[in-house]
Amino acid sequence: MKTRKGLQWAMVVVMCCAASGAAVAGPQLDTSPDRAKTDLNSGLKQIGVIKPRAANEIPGSNWTLGCETLDRDFADYQQYKEYIVPLGIKTIRMQGGWAKTEKVKGTYDFTWLDTVIDDARGRGLNILLETDYGNTIYKGGGGADLAGGFPTSEEALAAWDRWVEAMAKHYKGKVRDWAMWNEPDINKKHKPEDIAAFNIRTAEIIKRVIPNARIAGLSLASSNPKLLESCLKALAEKGKVDLFHWFIYHGYEFNPDSSYQKVEELKATLAKYSTKAKMRQGENGCPSETATKFALSNHPWTEYSQAKWDLRRMLGDLGHDVESAVFTVCDFNHTGREINRKGLLRATADKKVEKIKLAYYAVQNTVAVFDNTLERVKQPAVGVMYDKGTASFAYRNKKTGQALVAIWDNSGVPDDAFATRPAQVVVKNLTIKEPVWVDLISGRVYEIPTDRIVKAAGFTIFKDIPFYDAPVLIAEKGLVLR
Repeated sequence: MKTRKGLQWAMVVVMCCAASGAAVAGPQLDTSPDRAKTDLNSGLKQIGVIKPRAANEIPGSNWTLGCETLDRDFADYQQYKEYIVPLGIKTIRMQGGWAKTEKVKGTYDFTWLDTVIDDARGRGLNILLETDYGNTIYKGGGGADLAGGFPTSEEALAAWDRWVEAMAKHYKGKVRDWAMWNEPDINKKHKPEDIAAFNIRTAEIIKRVIPNARIAGLSLASSNPKLLESCLKALAEKGKVDLFHWFIYHGYEFNPDSSYQKVEELKATLAKYSTKAKMRQGENGCPSETATKFALSNHPWTEYSQAKWDLRRMLGDLGHDVESAVFTVCDFNHTGREINRKGLLRATADKKVEKIKLAYYAVQNTVAVFDNTLERVKQPAVGVMYDKGTASFAYRNKKTGQALVAIWDNSGVPDDAFATRPAQVVVKNLTIKEPVWVDLISGRVYEIPTDRIVKAAGFTIFKDIPFYDAPVLIAEKGLVLR
């Protein structure tokens, strides 16, 4: 039996589908309070569950959702489009697809991309459009897939320029945010100077057509600060760093929390070259099963560890002040390789959605809480007494001052267990009048017994708080039960 909140949410989903003129082709979203099922037993009294919020109910947030590989027909937007708005993320990342758009020299057919962009904009979504890959109808036209080289011949480079200009003109007024060729550093022929030069020629065309365009530069697979510095130095020598609003890195790690020393180094490196541009995590996600190819392969991932990994990456990025991508909305069948199982939705080999993964609901819970009405409390405000490594970040509502803290065990690779251990959490100078404990994977909200709360001299100590290797919250009740 559905609760009133469940029925209201179901109506939102139906309305979104009706507005698009199509029904969900795959499994229906579960809107019940126990939609995200785990074996977690906190020992506390459950008093509610996070209510998901659709993208049009959220003013803004830190995250981008991957909707990639449509340019190579590895995935089908029509199969998963109805799941995007209910997830709550407002920006989607896509790839422009030169080879799919210009199949005959000098003739551009944007119909395939119009179908997606017009539909996404009709749903109120913002587009981050990537300019890649090459086109083999031109000699020296570069590779048309991941790790393919840049165009090299004079004819192909001129054709690239014409395609970028045509695409910018076509989407002027529809697409403001753009990104450069994806993961150019995977191709070892590309030196930092080559990457910088290709970024400059592409960005300058877009800026000429769309002066207020916001462009994400580099799109590096690596998070190596030395590589970033080499690229930035090459851009700076041409006086072109300020062409870019962001600089993108990817950088996958089995333990997502082990990334942040490099992230801080990336930020410090960029600060030497620009006071305006920011680092942006442009692609990160975790498989839901063992993979033999792609990032994070040859490890026994499951839907449980995937959900934990994705949330630790999302909240780790938020806590380190970098915009963040969730890769990806749906599994995709990378022709010639294997199905990439990093999707929040499980897909068949023929691109149909067959299951909604636990990670989808976990991300949905996280997005519902962490919107741009919150600001990070940068001074030390929370400490965790625990016998392993911990992550902890504090936030407050910009208007009301109501606060929450996000904490988790960051000492290892996420596993499948949901057993918790007690931790002692100390919070300083934050307003949490009605504190609750929240498990973000399941979305369940629990009462914290009064005998576990001690207040003294600006500090609040929360005793024996359930703690494990996925993010949990101690939060003002009104911030999570709306």
